[in-house]
Formats: sequence, structure tokens, C-alpha cells
Amino acid sequence: MTTVIPPGVEDRTDDVAAAYPTPTTRPRAAGLRNAYTVLAVLVVVVIAAWTIAPGLFTDQDPFDGVTADNFQSPSLAHLFGTDQFGRDILARVIFGTRSAVLTALLAVGIGLIAGSVVGLFAGFFGRVVDAILGRVIDTLLAIPGFLLAVIVVVSLGFASVNAAIAVGISSVAVFARLIRSETLWVSNRAFIESSRLIGGGKVIVLLRHVLPNVYRSVLALAVLQFGLAIINVSALAFLGYGNPPPSPDWGLLVAEGKDFFYRYPWFVYAPGLVMVASVLALGQLSKSIRRDR
Repeated sequence: MTTVIPPGVEDRTDDVAAAYPTPTTRPRAAGLRNAYTVLAVLVVVVIAAWTIAPGLFTDQDPFDGVTADNFQSPSLAHLFGTDQFGRDILARVIFGTRSAVLTALLAVGIGLIAGSVVGLFAGFFGRVVDAILGRVIDTLLAIPGFLLAVIVVVSLGFASVNAAIAVGISSVAVFARLIRSETLWVSNRAFIESSRLIGGGKVIVLLRHVLPNVYRSVLALAVLQFGLAIINVSALAFLGYGNPPPSPDWGLLVAEGKDFFYRYPWFVYAPGLVMVASVLALGQLSKSIRRDR
């Protein structure tokens, strides 16, 4: 007897197969994710090494160049080429890493600390406090982060530290929202109620039981925000709100190279690709941390 398959069954079978991958598909996807994570770790290690000891990776001076060697294309002598003053672009990118990373770290630290205070108080101390701080969070979230950073840095003055403060303030609401939601979830757990029943005060319960459990979820966001902070700090430097020339800030390198882009594209591509690789690597690490929780 011949079985007649109704039209469309094959398509539904394909959908089920896609939704429930075979055992051979899962290890392959996991292996690919692990490869991406390993590559991301390698990129982060290189960036960290450039930050700690930039002089070990180049013998070129990032500030003084040989005028006769200007506008050289990438070669073995100058892997990223040279700029209009004969300065080695690779050396300037490497030495500019410390400013970008430290400024972004300061920005994330400001956002994390301020966001923690707001989020913990809003989620733990109840209705009135939550209502007031919740409106503050909503107001900050309503303003585009980079626009808020520009407003703050214009008010404070043009410098990398002020850029870090500006980017940090713009990320407070992001951290506060996550920490508030995590605090609300942890506060309703049985062990928190037990701590209160045995006489634990609000501050003790908050610091000893709520805080450690909340921060397990914050690490992935902090890594992601670190990458975003690098982009925002570099964007502020590109607009002239960071350190002045001849500082080798990544954003400033792109700003200086844009006038020569059509004839000498490596002026922009070199620092731009390093920035993109750094942010993508941090994004992949954040995804891996979130997946492994």
C-alpha cells in the first residue's frame, strides 16, 4: 500500500529538524562557539599586553617621525604604514591602547558603582524608594547614551578623564536597571527571608546575601559595556572631546586620517580595525559568560 504524504509535510519536517538539531549538529555549533571565544581571548590578551607594556611591541617613536618617510604604505618596515609626519601608525595605535583601555575601564567603573547604588536601593528598599529611583533610571534611559556623554564632557571640559566620566554617567542607567531587576529576584528567595527571620538587619542582608548573588549577572554586562565604552570614548576623541594632538588616541587617529582617506586609506583602516576587533572580542566574551552562567 502506497503512503501519500500531504503537501507541506516535508517543510514542517525541516522546521522540526532545525528546531531540534541532531547530536552531530550540537557539538559542531559548540565547537564553533568555542573557537570564537578562544579567538576573542587572544585579541583581549594582545590588547592587554599593548596596554601594560607597549614598548615591547615596537621600537618606533609614536610622537616623532621621519618626514622623508611620510605617506608610506603598509610594509614589513611599517606594518600599518606611516602618516603625514612620517610617524609609524602601528606604534601610535599600540601606544594609544593604554589611553583607550584605561579611559574605558574608568567609565565602566563609574557606571558600575553608581548603577549598583541606584539599582540596589531601588530593588531592596521597596515602594517609595523604588518609585523615585525608577523614574531617575527611566529619565536617563530616555536620553541617548552618546548624546548624554557629549553633554557631560562639554560641561566638564575636553580631556580623557572627563570623557571617561561622561561615558560612565551615560551607562549608569543600564547597570541600575539590571541590578534592580536582579535585586528584586534575589530578595524574594527563601534564604533572604531566612536571614531576616534570624535577626539580620537590612544592611547586613543587603551586603552579605543580596549583593554577592546580584553580581553574578553583572559581569557579562560589564564586559559588554567595556567594549561600548571603548567605542564611545574613541568617538568623543574623534569629535575633539578627548586629549589634544599629538596624543595617539584611537579616535583621534581616525579623525586625523579622514582627510587623507581617499589617497591613503590605511590612515583610517589601521586604528579602525583594531577598535572593531577589540569591541567584537569583548562582545564575544560577554556572550560566553552569559551562556555559561
